[in-house]
Amino acid sequence: MTVMLQGQPVAELLQKEVIPRVSSHRARGRVPKIVTLLIEGDPASSFYARAKKRSAAKLGIEFELLTFPSHVSERQLIQTIQRLNDDPTVHGIMLELPLPHHMSAEHVINTISPVKDVDGLTRYNRQANISGEPGIYPATPMACVRLLKHYGYTLSGKHVVLVGCGKTVGMPLLHLLIRENATVTVCHAGTLNLSTHIARADIAFVAVGRAGLITPEMVHPNLVLVDAGINETSEHKIVGDVAPQVVSCVAAMSPTPGGVGPVTTIQLFANLMHAMELQAEMVKDTREVVTSR
Repeated sequence: MTVMLQGQPVAELLQKEVIPRVSSHRARGRVPKIVTLLIEGDPASSFYARAKKRSAAKLGIEFELLTFPSHVSERQLIQTIQRLNDDPTVHGIMLELPLPHHMSAEHVINTISPVKDVDGLTRYNRQANISGEPGIYPATPMACVRLLKHYGYTLSGKHVVLVGCGKTVGMPLLHLLIRENATVTVCHAGTLNLSTHIARADIAFVAVGRAGLITPEMVHPNLVLVDAGINETSEHKIVGDVAPQVVSCVAAMSPTPGGVGPVTTIQLFANLMHAMELQAEMVKDTREVVTSR
């Protein structure tokens, strides 16, 4: 019988770690606040933005959603980010992706202050993730690994196939997996015979953004499958990259929605707590420099 890697139990445990940290900040007069920037037009982004808002309320975190029309200019978006960077009452900034085609996601993301980048997507934090040095690591890859470990699956020594090597999930997940001592095969748009690679895998992570990409004939009964994809169907349903029929053909699988998503949401708020610590250290260092003059 297939083990369902449900995200809610994992999210609830992580929530118990975050709540005392939120209370500690509040007791010191700092109300944790996160701002999400959402450009209209992508239903999946709207779905997760609403989920984040609900979770923030439960955690005692102030959450502000700034919604922009699809025709908003890159300059306007960057100006908003710069204002939030300079606002000491804002401790985290999230940018819902994808952005419209008339914008450079790389350029916009890198205007976010690295110490407020709770998604871990700026150049500085991506480099930290690669090297293993201190920084804010991307939430979805961390959620993928946390979900797997919660259900007792280890990565060390395992053959892992990673399907998708995008900047937000696939590439940062690759570096996390390597640090977990997994042997990783990375598959992408240029990979031939994807099913051949999956057939040799102990564990597979899928993060492409293409509904129904992984089908029953591509998997095997001993496979552990983590689906980090998110897509909207023509019936306006949120689904992952794995076809629903696959569930009866593998040893374990995460559902979408309900798998990686809930863990990612709380991981973002755990990242916010880390961001607040980094910001406090910066203020302390600045004061020490001023005092020493």
